[in-house]
Amino acid sequence: MDLKNIAKGATESFTIDDGLILLKQTNDNEFESNFNFNIGKDYIQFHFCIKGSSKFLFNQGSYIFNVDNENSILLYNPNKELPIDLLLNANSQVLSILISIKKFHSLFSNQSDQISFLNNDNVGNKLYKEKKIGPMIAIIINQMYQQSLNLTMYKLYLRGKVFELMSLYFSKDKEMDIEQCPFLADDNNIKKIKKAKEIIISRMIEPPTLAELAKEVDISLKKLKQGFKQVYGTSVFSFLIDYKMQTSKRFLSSGNYNVNEVALKVGYSTATHFINAFKKKFGTTPKKYLMSI
Repeated sequence: MDLKNIAKGATESFTIDDGLILLKQTNDNEFESNFNFNIGKDYIQFHFCIKGSSKFLFNQGSYIFNVDNENSILLYNPNKELPIDLLLNANSQVLSILISIKKFHSLFSNQSDQISFLNNDNVGNKLYKEKKIGPMIAIIINQMYQQSLNLTMYKLYLRGKVFELMSLYFSKDKEMDIEQCPFLADDNNIKKIKKAKEIIISRMIEPPTLAELAKEVDISLKKLKQGFKQVYGTSVFSFLIDYKMQTSKRFLSSGNYNVNEVALKVGYSTATHFINAFKKKFGTTPKKYLMSI
């Protein structure tokens, strides 16, 4: 895993298989950040904005694609390289999947009747597609962010999740998402669960209790627990701890804060409690992590 700081934003890149790359691009700052990644013209690009908003620039800014929260774009041009030049707005997040056309054909050649650009008539054509992020795809993306495994197992986990996501992305059954998760059939419930997530993120230093959170988003405690698990693949408490740890990792990587300062910024009253939580999550102490980057 490569972690780079670009204009105080952060990107994590994972090569999870031959011809298959995953990028997590995060900007937790209050200003716009720029991310760049070179990729060959033989790659199909999938970009999912899961928080905030973003802009993809091509040809030195001649073409701009806006991708807002809960939206995605697919890009492919076999005749021209499309290096990623991403402007990520404040407090925004984009997940990118880059898959070579060769790899894609090897995985989905038997589904050419459902994936139009795999048809012989479309070989060599340019591709551009905008698409809303459905509930089940949103769950898969959140699971990619929340899962805690060692790097080798995590790459294997990501590989499976990418294939699952691709299958849903190209599925023609628009009702598939809802059938698999009855809770998600109620858009109002989804909005409340998403609001609950934003609340605990914005107040991670002093988060509300579950009862207080349920009351604030106007949902029963039982539905909050069940719905959060269904939408984000983890409990509210586990999500909060994981968010704190991932945020602390980015703060440490920036080089702008010491361990004590990071502990306070993510809501730990003592460095000892923070160090123990960090070690439990990542298998190393914050100090050793700093020495490794």
